[in-house]
Amino acid sequence: MNVNDADAPIAMVAAAIAEPARTRMLCRLLDGHARTATELAIVAGVSPSTASTHLARLVGSRLVKVAAQGRHRYYSLHDADVAAALEALTVVAGAPRGRFEPNTPGRLREVRTCYDHMAGSLAVALHDRLLALRWLQEDAGEGEYDVTRAGSEALGQLGVDVAATRAQRRRFACACLDWSERRPHLAGALGAAVLARVLEREWVARDLDSRALTVTRNGKRAFRERFGVEA
Repeated sequence: MNVNDADAPIAMVAAAIAEPARTRMLCRLLDGHARTATELAIVAGVSPSTASTHLARLVGSRLVKVAAQGRHRYYSLHDADVAAALEALTVVAGAPRGRFEPNTPGRLREVRTCYDHMAGSLAVALHDRLLALRWLQEDAGEGEYDVTRAGSEALGQLGVDVAATRAQRRRFACACLDWSERRPHLAGALGAAVLARVLEREWVARDLDSRALTVTRNGKRAFRERFGVEA
């Protein structure tokens, strides 16, 4: 193997990371939360147009990925390998890591509706727990999920007919980036079915004048016992 050919990709990635504004963007994304170009422009101390150029370079270098959510575009680290590499560089450099501080009103941040499914910190925790329990597994398409046999049985006990949900003429199960947590929650037909069941069982109740949902006393116990999630 030609050494120069082998070194070239490393040099290209290193050059993409090395520019100070891009470095600041990448380090801010290390917390696992996605951010808009405007937010990253402020972090990097550059204009929005310059930030767009930097982000295009990071996307092209497969250091960052972008997800469209409504009229917004959210940027996050491309994958765990990128995070590990940046984490290692951060340790070597002895640099501190910033924390993500959401500014969403408390009740909306905790749990709310997002179209026809749940959003907020509870929904994000539930999404993560379904994956950890291996009730959900990532499908071939990025951001797409399938339900495992164990998941089908467990969701069936909740009252979700997985087969009927899968037969609907829409995306079955997919990640939806949470605008307050900047991490994914569960959307698609399955996400809608889960919300319908928890409303039916009165684990959560709708607010009369907002998208906020209130977790009931029974809901707090049910989320803890069934999913290991504190609400």
